[in-house]
Amino acid sequence: MDNNSSGSSGFKGGFGGMFSGGAPEYSNTELAGVPLTGMSPLSPYLNVDPRYLVQDTDEFILPMGASKTRGRFELAFFTIGGCCITGAAFGALNGLRMGLKETRDMTWSKPRNVQILNLISRQGASWANTLGSVALLYSVVGVAIEKARGAEDDINTITAGTLAGMLYKSTSGLRGVARGGLAGLALTGLYALYNNWDHLKGSAPTRY
Repeated sequence: MDNNSSGSSGFKGGFGGMFSGGAPEYSNTELAGVPLTGMSPLSPYLNVDPRYLVQDTDEFILPMGASKTRGRFELAFFTIGGCCITGAAFGALNGLRMGLKETRDMTWSKPRNVQILNLISRQGASWANTLGSVALLYSVVGVAIEKARGAEDDINTITAGTLAGMLYKSTSGLRGVARGGLAGLALTGLYALYNNWDHLKGSAPTRY
């Protein structure tokens, strides 16, 4: 046993000296007395300092002077496209309802199907055009107000919604302009209230 142990030790020492340049070997008792002051514990699995695995900063690098949130100009394309798609879907459902109501006395035949499809396409295009136009006015006015004020807050949202409603109804007389402005004010006011509900309750708002 002793001969084998001494032989294996010599074997290890020979190869250790060959590859490690004759580095001395220390026992666990000798290493236990080495102070570890100022050294952070290492992971026993990765042998990496865990502090380097903690993300204390943002994962994305933004260009110089860029904002962390998207501005109104970037959101304008999403707003206009979303309103057009929503208007088309709502108009299609409304056209289907109207077509079934107007042709309820007709039997299921080709003329009835054509009439229903015509109402669906007509209503879908009309509602898509309406909501898309309102979204375009709202986005243009919002971007202009943001550039003029140099700030982005709920005042821009409410003002843009009110002016967009007034501009959309500008050909309907003073009453139509007033109704459009009130509708825009009400919708954007509700959106601003929903967006700041957590802040009004006293908790931190959630950002997406």
